[in-house]
Amino acid sequence: MTRMSTPPFGRLLTAMVTPFAADGSLDLDAAARLASYLVEEMGNDGLVISGTTGESPTTSDTEKADLLRAVLDAVGDRATILAGVGTFDTEHTLELAETAAKLGANGLLVVTPYYSKPPQAGILEHFRRVADSTDVPVMLYDIPGRAGVAVATDTLLRLAEHPRIVAVKDAKGDLAASARVIAQSELAYYSGDDAMTLPLLSVGAVGVVGTSTHFSAIGTRQLIDAYLAGDVATALRLHQQLLPIYTGIFATQGCILVKAGLKLLGHDVGGLRSPLIEATSAEVEGLRTALAAAGLPASTD
Repeated sequence: MTRMSTPPFGRLLTAMVTPFAADGSLDLDAAARLASYLVEEMGNDGLVISGTTGESPTTSDTEKADLLRAVLDAVGDRATILAGVGTFDTEHTLELAETAAKLGANGLLVVTPYYSKPPQAGILEHFRRVADSTDVPVMLYDIPGRAGVAVATDTLLRLAEHPRIVAVKDAKGDLAASARVIAQSELAYYSGDDAMTLPLLSVGAVGVVGTSTHFSAIGTRQLIDAYLAGDVATALRLHQQLLPIYTGIFATQGCILVKAGLKLLGHDVGGLRSPLIEATSAEVEGLRTALAAAGLPASTD
């Protein structure tokens, strides 16, 4: 079927962390190196820039634009690059969407407006206004655990009627609801929870926008390819093998452990911006254990 054969942004995407220099400023050279590593060595089809894992709440609009430009220059000819532009303010989201479109983003990731918990009619209007404002395809991000409100099934089905709303990053944790939208629309569903990749593939999803895929991308690609080839046993084996890192990366806020893990592997991406803090020694050891349990490199030592 169409959604399975031609996913709009590829099948394997990583929500990339944002590197910072020692003084806390944006490190664009490190961002370009990390993007190249994730595409060239880890095999990602695409990257999401300035998502939550990219610490978007603490980067300025100028920094978001500079980061997007640097990543597009580094890998934009070899990967699809989505810009996270979602905020809790529709007008601000429209401004970010306009800038990302002008810079050449291949897609926009737009999260449900958070904290204010708008009604479904407000959510519908918000997403439609963003999609109306640009020619760039939109991926909705349904993550009630962070946004405070889910995008209802009927709302998603109505949004699916918009020609530029083409995909959903699904972190709702409601497999039956997701299956219904997949069955009744042409929206391409991407797992927004690494551990739900195989379950969502089983009901028609096309891939994943991952966090642990900073490390697990190669195995996750094999999992997706095996499932789509009809080799469910291999897909299940890989799911079970990678489950320790799929879940372990979220032992604390995912960005914290991704940056800690990249440091273990010799990739200098700097620290985090407050209110996020560095991983504790116990959290680092837990991450090392999760990586080893998943059969992944745990350090450069």
